[in-house]
Amino acid sequence: MSYWTKKLAGALLLLLTVSMLTFGAMNLLGDPLFNILGPVAGDVENPESLEQINAAKAEYHLDDPLPVRWALWLGDFVTGDFGVQFSEDGQPPVSDLIAERLPRTLQLLVMAQLIAAFLAIPWALWSASHANSRIDRGSTVLSFLLIALPSFALAVMLKWAFSIQTSIFPLAFVANDPFWTRTYQLLLPAITLALPAAAIYQRLLRTDLITTLQEDFILTARSKGVSRRGILFKHALRPSLFSFVTIFAINTGALLGGALIVEQIFLIPGLGRAIVEAILREDFPVVLAIVMLIAAAFVVLNLVVDIIYSLIDPRVRSS
Repeated sequence: MSYWTKKLAGALLLLLTVSMLTFGAMNLLGDPLFNILGPVAGDVENPESLEQINAAKAEYHLDDPLPVRWALWLGDFVTGDFGVQFSEDGQPPVSDLIAERLPRTLQLLVMAQLIAAFLAIPWALWSASHANSRIDRGSTVLSFLLIALPSFALAVMLKWAFSIQTSIFPLAFVANDPFWTRTYQLLLPAITLALPAAAIYQRLLRTDLITTLQEDFILTARSKGVSRRGILFKHALRPSLFSFVTIFAINTGALLGGALIVEQIFLIPGLGRAIVEAILREDFPVVLAIVMLIAAAFVVLNLVVDIIYSLIDPRVRSS
C-alpha cells in the first residue's frame, strides 16, 4: 500500500469513526422521536398524535436498527443532504443554518490566525536575539501564562476590560451591520483566540530560530559583517519557518474548539454558538453536521500538512 493510500485510508477511517461515535451518542443519550415531535411523542392515546408518530418513524427510519439509521444518514450526508433542524418553525434544512453561520466563524478564524502570526513572528525574533536574557525569560513567562489561561477566562477578562469598562469594542455582534462594521465587531474575539495561539507559535519559532542561529552559514554571515537585523530576517527566519507553518495549519482545527466558547461569550451567531444551542435542545442533525464538518476540516488540514512535508522532504513518503 502506497504512502498516500495509507494516509487517505486513515483519514476516511477517522471520519467514519467520528460519525459513528457522534451519531450513536446523539441517538442513545436522547429520544429522537421526542426531539422531532416534542410532547406529541408521548401522546399515543390520541389518534392524531399516533398518526404523527408513525409518520415520523417512517420518515426518519426510527424503527430500523441504529447501524442501519447511521448508514442511511451517512449516505445522505456525503451527498450534501444534512437533514432538517428539529425546529417549531417548519423544520428548515440544516444546510441553510450552516450557510448562514459558517462565513462568520471562518472570518473569525482567519482574523485570529493572521493576528497570531503578526504577533508571533516578531515576538520570536526578538526573544531569539536575546536568548536566555531577562527579556527572554520574561517573554517565556508571558507565553506560558497565555497558553495556560483558559479561553473562557481570557474572553471574559478582555470583554470586561474593552467592551464593558471602556466601550472600545461593542458588546455583541450584529449580523445585519455592514461588512467592515462586522469585522470590527469580530476584532476582540479574534484577539482572544489569537493570543494563546501566538504564544504557541512564538515558543516553537523561538526554539527553531535559536537552533538556526548556531548553524555554520549564520557564523559565516556574521564574519562578513552582516548586521543582527540582516541575519535574523534574511538568513535565519526562512529556514526556521518549517515547523511554524506546520503547527499553523494544524492549529486552525484546534481553534475551532476555542471558537465554541468565544462565540458564546461575545454573542457571535457562528457555528460554535449554533452547535451549543443545538446540543441544549438536542437537535442532533445540526450537531452531527457541524461535528462532521469540523472533523473533515481537521483531516483535510492534516493532509495538506503531509503534502507540504512530502514536497519539502521526499523521504517522508518512504517512512
